[in-house]
Amino acid sequence: MLFHTLRTTLALLLALTFLGASMHLAAQDRQAFAGDWVFNKDLSDNADKQVERALRAMGQKIDRCWFGCGEDRYRGGPEEQELYDRLSYDKSLHIALGEPEYVFTYDDGYTRSVYTDGRSQSVSLTGLDEVEDFSMGHWEGNRLLVEARPRDGGFANETYTLQQGGSQLRVELYIRPGAFTEPVTIVRVYDRMPSP
Repeated sequence: MLFHTLRTTLALLLALTFLGASMHLAAQDRQAFAGDWVFNKDLSDNADKQVERALRAMGQKIDRCWFGCGEDRYRGGPEEQELYDRLSYDKSLHIALGEPEYVFTYDDGYTRSVYTDGRSQSVSLTGLDEVEDFSMGHWEGNRLLVEARPRDGGFANETYTLQQGGSQLRVELYIRPGAFTEPVTIVRVYDRMPSP
């Protein structure tokens, strides 16, 4: 009986040690997301083509660009859709990890908070005129999953994973603006900027 109790205690101690070590490694992996990232055009989807794919699926006619439409053709629009543009078109991303929120900073200093403390968005009827974009995130293994609720009533699901030994950040976007009946799916890859 003593041997059985000793063996059970030893197994429990080993399991707790392993759990503590894996939690420490997970925290270290999460810290690797922090830093400055620059868009890698060669490894990423073309956002304009992905928007056109969604528009066609909705039955929209796409104007041809015989002499070039230029880059970022679909960027811009109502203020309440700005977050979609930032996710789809901005060339730089800075991620700062903190509690209870992570701060994502895009081109031109545009920032958004991604809350990781399990809160949800609620708005009183008197505050409808002051509604802002809201983003919630949580970890599933080594992936950061973010759900964004822009002011237009649509949503964006974002999946952030590191690749190439942490030197690249892969962002998978599933964007459904309020005015769209089909999603826009975009994969964006960012390269880590060297620390100064």
